[in-house]
Amino acid sequence: MYSIEFNGKIWFWKGPAPWYFVTVPEEQCRDLKDVSGFVTYGWGMIPVTARIGQTVWKTSLFPKDGSYIVPIKATVRKAEKIEAGDNVTVYLEIR
Repeated sequence: MYSIEFNGKIWFWKGPAPWYFVTVPEEQCRDLKDVSGFVTYGWGMIPVTARIGQTVWKTSLFPKDGSYIVPIKATVRKAEKIEAGDNVTVYLEIR
């Protein structure tokens, strides 16, 4: 198992299916790319268990513009009282 921790800002994507994300910093993205070949599935997605505060959920990292982004579910945002523009600490465990 591989785990990382980082701080990032929540941002909102207004596309046809609006969603909230946090971008993984460049240094951790390099590490993720090293392990991605062992764990990735379709379109380069990486399955992870994520945690912000006390809220834990299963999701997948999305590749975007040479980095990875973490989707933040509405239930997580509500439980942790966070919204777009907030800085959060994210813990990821690669499954």
